[in-house]
Amino acid sequence: MTHSTPLPQLSDADQLYSLGDVHAAIRSVAEQINRDLSTLDPVVYCVLSGGIVFAGQLLPMLDFPLELSYLHATRYRGATEGSHVRWIATPDVSPMDRNILILDDILDEGHTLEAILKECKDLGAASVRTAVLVDKQHERKAYPGMRCDYTGLTVPDRYVFGCGMDYREYWRNAPGIYALRESD
Repeated sequence: MTHSTPLPQLSDADQLYSLGDVHAAIRSVAEQINRDLSTLDPVVYCVLSGGIVFAGQLLPMLDFPLELSYLHATRYRGATEGSHVRWIATPDVSPMDRNILILDDILDEGHTLEAILKECKDLGAASVRTAVLVDKQHERKAYPGMRCDYTGLTVPDRYVFGCGMDYREYWRNAPGIYALRESD
């Protein structure tokens, strides 16, 4: 199957962070999580599909026992702009009376993450924390001042991809974080 819209090549994008930068940021997030959650018996929810790369690198750096599950909620479904949140899969480990850590690739506007947080709280989670690889810097968050408990890197308000983040479902595998080149 061929893609109807031409996909960018890495040579046509600006590299914002190298793979080494990403690994260093994930190590820093892991240190913070180890300090804060090691005694709380947490359940970690990986948000599919974007959170896979971040979770896969972060989890081996966490030095305490935890339960792992996943969920899939999306606003994009292959597009570059989202609409309402659609639940594709809910976690198989209940959040009831548990300390939850949600791992995702990016905090952009945050509507999907906000819906996930609300669902966990509505289902009786003792606490809910969030960790993202990147936070996109702009003023269009789901609510003023929205931020995650743990953030690896910040990116400018550009379309970014790589390390789990996609461009039309492609390039999640890019070795670093890239931004589409801005047109003149």
